[in-house]
Amino acid sequence: MKNIVNGVLEGKKRDCARLITIVENEVCGYEDALKEIYKHTGGAYVVGITGPPGAGKSTFTDKLVKLIRKEDKKVGIIAIDPTSPFTKGAILGDRVRMNDLNTDPGVFIRSMGTRGSLGGLSNATQAAIKVLDAYGCDYIFIETVGVGQSEIDIVKTSDTTLMVMVPGLGDDIQAIKAGVMEIADVFVINKADKDGAKRTSLEIEMMLDFKKDWEFRPPVNLAIAENGEGVEQTYKNILKHKGFLEESNKLNNKRLDRNRLEIKELVQRKVSKLVKNLEYSYEIEELLTKTMTKEIDPYSISNILFEKIIHNKSL
Repeated sequence: MKNIVNGVLEGKKRDCARLITIVENEVCGYEDALKEIYKHTGGAYVVGITGPPGAGKSTFTDKLVKLIRKEDKKVGIIAIDPTSPFTKGAILGDRVRMNDLNTDPGVFIRSMGTRGSLGGLSNATQAAIKVLDAYGCDYIFIETVGVGQSEIDIVKTSDTTLMVMVPGLGDDIQAIKAGVMEIADVFVINKADKDGAKRTSLEIEMMLDFKKDWEFRPPVNLAIAENGEGVEQTYKNILKHKGFLEESNKLNNKRLDRNRLEIKELVQRKVSKLVKNLEYSYEIEELLTKTMTKEIDPYSISNILFEKIIHNKSL
């Protein structure tokens, strides 16, 4: 494990891939590896790319990264794909749309399945970001599953969130829905050669008008990612938001909030594992049987479980 960590810090792509696999599968010792690399993180700027399925997020990511590579910046990409609730497998096909980048030594692409995690991301996303950061990436792009109306975890993970929209998704109400629309720092209307693109842009601008006290009003631009039109303007808008965060010291505050949320989620996951271990014990099965005869209620059982966890006792 020590050799792999050193390899990551030296910028070796193979070791970076191996360490991400280790933390994704939670192989014994993965936390020690993350502790070791943590002091070498903080240099990468994280951009989340979200939006509805079919909006062209992968194509847009591909074009943005190619633009950034012209500045000789090192880029990491984490593409999240949905995991089947039946087979537990994932196609991990987003990287196919970025095939040209696979041979670029300055680009690292990693596809990850959600593995049942809601929110549009994988549980291992935060850890993978740290690995890519320590690996020396200047920018890390995270492409979400194809976000739904409640899947907004990307805002907890990225420094700048780019919302990729397309015309013709629905009625006017679609453009003013709370939650998803409120998480974006930058908007882009992709496939602007389709009917209704300007109207979609206008609807988003009207939605933004509802709030009058913007410290940074999210910019909106039209683009056609397939031929690269509008991609440079979108990149400028991302840099504009990056500059605002740095000048106002909000970047540090944002990352502090992100660390706070990550710690909370790590504790919750540890507790969930303990509960999962306890719920299949023989004593719990006995208590469950008594719920059918009304000798005990689910609330009392939950209190028993909680006490066992608090005092680190097994059933």
